[in-house]
Amino acid sequence: MSRTLSEQLSCWPPGVTSLHPSRRLSPAFSEASGSLTLQHHMLEPVQRIPRYELLLKEYVQKLPAQAPDLADAQKALDMIFSAAQHSNAAITEMERLQELWEVYQRLGLEDDLVDPSNTLLREGPVLKISFRRVGPMERYLFLFNNMLLYCVPRVIQVGAQFQVRTRIDVASMKVRELTDAEFPHSFLVSGKQRTLELRARRSQEEMISWLQACQAAIDQIEKRSETFKAAVQSPEGDTQEQELQSEELGLRAPQWVRDKMVTMCMRCQEPFNALMRRRHHCRACGYVVCARCSDYRAELKYDDNRPSRVCLDCYTFLTGNVLPEDKEDKRRGILEKGAAAGSEQSLMCSFLQLFGDKWGKSGSRGWCVIPRDDPLVLYVYAAPQNVMYLESYSTETFGSGSFYSASCI
Repeated sequence: MSRTLSEQLSCWPPGVTSLHPSRRLSPAFSEASGSLTLQHHMLEPVQRIPRYELLLKEYVQKLPAQAPDLADAQKALDMIFSAAQHSNAAITEMERLQELWEVYQRLGLEDDLVDPSNTLLREGPVLKISFRRVGPMERYLFLFNNMLLYCVPRVIQVGAQFQVRTRIDVASMKVRELTDAEFPHSFLVSGKQRTLELRARRSQEEMISWLQACQAAIDQIEKRSETFKAAVQSPEGDTQEQELQSEELGLRAPQWVRDKMVTMCMRCQEPFNALMRRRHHCRACGYVVCARCSDYRAELKYDDNRPSRVCLDCYTFLTGNVLPEDKEDKRRGILEKGAAAGSEQSLMCSFLQLFGDKWGKSGSRGWCVIPRDDPLVLYVYAAPQNVMYLESYSTETFGSGSFYSASCI
């Protein structure tokens, strides 16, 4: 009975569509249907089920305890109750699938998104807090039971209404409220794929509603995975996993520091300017750094192990290398060639007394180095610990008389 009812419900839309022309063309069919529409007649079998349930409940209550029909009546009541539950569940499932299909159509029916097992939990517009622009930008969120879609409304809405910019898996998602006087009722959504700073459009209550919906989805995912984790992990494995999760550098997208919050590189502390030292973001830690401090590439797991721009500190942590070989000299820039390396990486190094127009009448003492990798050039530093040299002289300059050797130290 339940299977027949389910099939009837699933065939409802095409059945109504195919029978409408027959009703118009056949006078006998129209006369038999009377004043009621075709939909009303097709609903009668479904409407009878809750009526039967009410009648049977009343009948069982009025039967004497020793009545011979009591057991059969109770069995019939249980069967009709099960059928009613099945029909309600089938109707609810049809409504869910219809709603889900309409959402997928608005998203453009992308193959990697369409999944009939998904459940839409919440959708609505939000404001994206930009790291570089002055004002927030209009965005739209779709929260499913297993993913959060960060979308941009299409200007020309032919077919799809939204373009999916980022998909964040709920299993790795974290949410929290942000305390920002400039952007009230804002919140942070952090995932392995990306971290977003968002703002509710209207009120604090709207922001709390988004946080609660996201957290409920996260809790549901975690609850489902608890049994699996308990089965495949020992207590020692749990401890090790927690220790590994404490170091999330490269495993999930960081929260980027906003450009206007810093005026100098967060690594070398050199001030930014529009021409010579522009702002960049480290894709691993989210710091605002200069081009020289972020001139490294490391594979980030949250970005499908693609080489991404990172700062030196993150490069060292992620790769285990102190400095990449091809960046050894490039990192130091035009005026940097480590004097602190000393005699280990130089053919000769010592203090020399320097004379000439640049050094004054009495001359000046400088730490001079002839490096092994550049033996035809002499570099002059103010001190052995410095990394930025003052001058460099090639072999053509050695005979100009601009300096001479003093006692070596």
